[in-house]
Amino acid sequence: MVTLATRMSRLGTDSAFEVLARAKALEAQGRNIVHMGIGQPDFPTPPHIVEAACKALRDGHHGYTPAGGIPELRQAVADDIHKYRGVEIDPSTVLIAPGGKSVIFYACLMFGEKGAEIITPDPGFLSYESAISFSGATAVPLHLREENGFAFDPDELLSLITPKTRLIILNSPANPTGGVVPREKIARLAEGLAKHPHVAILSDEIYSRMLYDGHEHTSLLEFEEIRDRVILLDGWSKTYAMTGWRIAYGIFPKSMYDDAERLAINCHSCINTAAQYGGLAALTGPQDETEKMVAAFDERRRLIVLGLNDIPGFSCLAPGGAFYAFANITGTGLSAKEMEEKLLNEAGVATVAGTSFGGFGEGYIRFSYATGKDQIAEALKQIRACL
Repeated sequence: MVTLATRMSRLGTDSAFEVLARAKALEAQGRNIVHMGIGQPDFPTPPHIVEAACKALRDGHHGYTPAGGIPELRQAVADDIHKYRGVEIDPSTVLIAPGGKSVIFYACLMFGEKGAEIITPDPGFLSYESAISFSGATAVPLHLREENGFAFDPDELLSLITPKTRLIILNSPANPTGGVVPREKIARLAEGLAKHPHVAILSDEIYSRMLYDGHEHTSLLEFEEIRDRVILLDGWSKTYAMTGWRIAYGIFPKSMYDDAERLAINCHSCINTAAQYGGLAALTGPQDETEKMVAAFDERRRLIVLGLNDIPGFSCLAPGGAFYAFANITGTGLSAKEMEEKLLNEAGVATVAGTSFGGFGEGYIRFSYATGKDQIAEALKQIRACL
């Protein structure tokens, strides 16, 4: 029998995709399933973006591009960062990547090794802990509490830093909680991090354009005292309904960029050329389809929060961003995994257990409301009948 490297046992998987596979298997048996597990907008990619990619193919853009991306797209990212975050960046620090997970993986490989520590949100996007573990580093959980709106406590975070800390991963607006960290907390963190020059920060801002109830996005890049240590992650999947295009970007400090680019060259060479031209059209073209999509998500958010709070044993904070409702189910007496299984097998509703996002996710279930209002209403009806 062949022998795999031991590090393969440390690599996790994506629970949302596992739930999707089980839901599809039930559908193949004739069951009707409402999909609220996978985090994917149900909107099509705007037509002008699709056309730009098709035109690129018709115009003969069929070959490799620079590993960092075509120059026009890197400049468009820099312009977009200035427009929405008010920060000037050098386009040469932009690395176009095959989805946000690759930027997470590269950052963890750059800083993680045996004996190192990486602080990660808990509950947090499941790829964080998986990539940390694979790198050999130790994941140090940063507890995100419901009573704080699932925003981190800057003092608590700073207290977790040790001489072994190499990297801190932050995410706002957040998956799976929908929590948004207020500006004053990020400012306090930036001030505190100035005293820890050995620590880098990966700021996952993939949901930065999806905000509700007056919440505003604050980027770690805005704080000059730590900018030379901030890696920013953003992309097109959520904002422009381009999940299947597999295109995102990382902005790396100049001192780290060459290392990140070497990882990219060895891993994927460059991003699909036509997808890059589609990404360029997304950033430089009209933004009305994105605005309509976010407005629709806001309506769905209100519907699902109201409905979940009407189910005995459930309670749910109104998320400030992204498109996830993270419902507290402790009143039902069921564990997160038991509830996930019950909702899928008995109610016909695909969700993801909170424990898929870390140990502090016990007692919670994540609902993706990136689906139609009729489907949300049907899911709520079936859950009430089941419970």
